[in-house]
Amino acid sequence: MQLSLPEKYKLRMAEMLGSEFEKYEQSLTLPDKSGIRLNTLKLNSEEFKKISSFDLREVPWIDNAFFYGNEDIPSKHPHYYSGLYYIQEPSAMTPAFLFNVKPGDRVLDLCAAPGGKSTALAAKLNGKGILVSNDVSSSRAKALLKNIELFGVKNALVCSETTKRLAERFYGYFDKILVDAPCSGEGMFRKQPSIMKNWEQYGTDYYVKLQREILPDAVRMLKPGGQLLFSTCTFSPEEDEETAAFVINNFPEMELDNLLPPEKEEYFRKLGFENGRAEWMSQPIEDIKKTVRLWPHKIEGEGHFIALFRKKENAESKQAQEALNKAVKPSQELDSFLSHVSIDFTDYKLDCKDNRFYMTPKGLPDLQGLRILRNGLLLGEQKKERFEPSQALACALKCEEYDNVYSLSSDDADVIRYLKCESIEIKDKSVKDGWVLVACDGYSLGFGKLKNGIFKNRYLPGWRLM
Repeated sequence: MQLSLPEKYKLRMAEMLGSEFEKYEQSLTLPDKSGIRLNTLKLNSEEFKKISSFDLREVPWIDNAFFYGNEDIPSKHPHYYSGLYYIQEPSAMTPAFLFNVKPGDRVLDLCAAPGGKSTALAAKLNGKGILVSNDVSSSRAKALLKNIELFGVKNALVCSETTKRLAERFYGYFDKILVDAPCSGEGMFRKQPSIMKNWEQYGTDYYVKLQREILPDAVRMLKPGGQLLFSTCTFSPEEDEETAAFVINNFPEMELDNLLPPEKEEYFRKLGFENGRAEWMSQPIEDIKKTVRLWPHKIEGEGHFIALFRKKENAESKQAQEALNKAVKPSQELDSFLSHVSIDFTDYKLDCKDNRFYMTPKGLPDLQGLRILRNGLLLGEQKKERFEPSQALACALKCEEYDNVYSLSSDDADVIRYLKCESIEIKDKSVKDGWVLVACDGYSLGFGKLKNGIFKNRYLPGWRLM
């Protein structure tokens, strides 16, 4: 299909790309690529291959991602509802994949919705440390929350705040910050042609202004020695190289860092990864070659720009102090329920708000007054003389971490019935009365309650398969 690109855009890209422009324009007539990125909190590539019916082909530069076949519909498969993967365009997977996040880090995803990069960062943390996932749009933040919970992330704070209000509470707090910034979206024209109308309405200046309002607050929240990864899905030098220069020129404590691992740099270059372009800048800086550009005519993906910064070790910084909130005591009913669970909550403290119990990561500053959608893992709700476990807890549990599991095969019709919130019969007589963790191919889906042979489906209605 031939895209009808805005004429002004075509002229600019032709000037930027020169002899390459024809290849770029031709690439936009090809089908866009989408893939799945595996949730390594739950399984690895080899384990997924054993249970998957998809026509899989590895994404060359991401070790836990696959292209899937044209006939596959991953969004409707039970494995999607088990949180085994995230459906994502491969270029968009790249920033979080290249970011050197390690278990124990304090990490901020500042413009996080709908959650593709946050779920990838959470998998790298592997339950250790803290992930703060924020999106200023409350409606988009709700989609972010769902994906965080579906992935079984235990150590995430999900919020919907301005960067300025976050910077007041988290000054000098984070080891790693990812800013997948608002941008004009030129790199997504093939995948989402409707973005072209937005481009014609707003152009690039509108997004340059937004980026330069967000990034100073991100710098303030970074620890000395910490890293800030900035990415866009656009080609505009004003939003890419020039914004990187804005950070360097206005914050002397910040410097560009090498994004590509030295031992793999040649491999990435052969795949089509390019340096940022100094010749497209009004005042070139030497280190701009450390940034990366992805082009749809050079890789199997859309357009992206990525820059990695480091705050110098000797940078002055004060650090947010941990809140001194005392952990609450569990109710008798919660305590009884947790006796069936074997998750290690050593790095968490129990919190309760409006009769809802949470396991909150230790080490957070005072959050009072911030718009918080989820403060750690929601365990469930205390009702009159009973505790009801949450969908989030079900997703966070591995089958071996709960003592009453009913696991179905993905080709069993009861899986679909369960996901549609319909009644099913528990055929395994070893399953005991009480709360039952329903699973698919050994990976959790949600809860139900069994009493005297009658099973009540407690899958979250808002998530049901339509």
